[in-house]
Amino acid sequence: MSLLKIGTSMLRKTKSSRGDFVFSADRLIRLVVEEGLNQLPYTECTVTTPTGHKYEGVRFEKGNCGVSIMRSGEAMEQGLRDCCRSIRIGKILIQSDEETQRAKVYYAKFPPDIYRRKVLLMYPILSTGNTVIEAVKVLVEHGVQPSVIILLSLFSTPHGAKSIIQEFPEITILTTEVHPVAPTHFGQKYFGTD
Repeated sequence: MSLLKIGTSMLRKTKSSRGDFVFSADRLIRLVVEEGLNQLPYTECTVTTPTGHKYEGVRFEKGNCGVSIMRSGEAMEQGLRDCCRSIRIGKILIQSDEETQRAKVYYAKFPPDIYRRKVLLMYPILSTGNTVIEAVKVLVEHGVQPSVIILLSLFSTPHGAKSIIQEFPEITILTTEVHPVAPTHFGQKYFGTD
């Protein structure tokens, strides 16, 4: 049995309590964040242990950051901070027009040197791909190359993933599940506004 499947089942379940929902969401977020961190560059280093022995280890290279697409992407920030306490996190607010489904940017705040960083873009529910495509366009306008963007998502539809890859083939997408139906209630349930 897969821990991913247990978690995704809890998030899709109609009658899951908010506590169970948030617990399962945070577990999945942590798994996706850790896999995203595995994709980042590192360098070898030697450390001295408390017993005085040398240990050949690794450390992250400098120049990584997270960017959450508000509001649901903010649910993933703590998972990233739990793994990297000092990582810089930017934010972007994009909302879709209800009639045209076109995404519009309302707010963007990034580290000033984001163009030199690897970016973990956080957005848990990838449905049409429009919001992520717009976010990547804004990052590109700020000098970020799509090849250094890793999208961290919990759920993705095949259409959404395909749309992003067609627009930005260099981007990396990490998700727990690809399924035709995305649980679009995620943000409301996670933040208790359902």
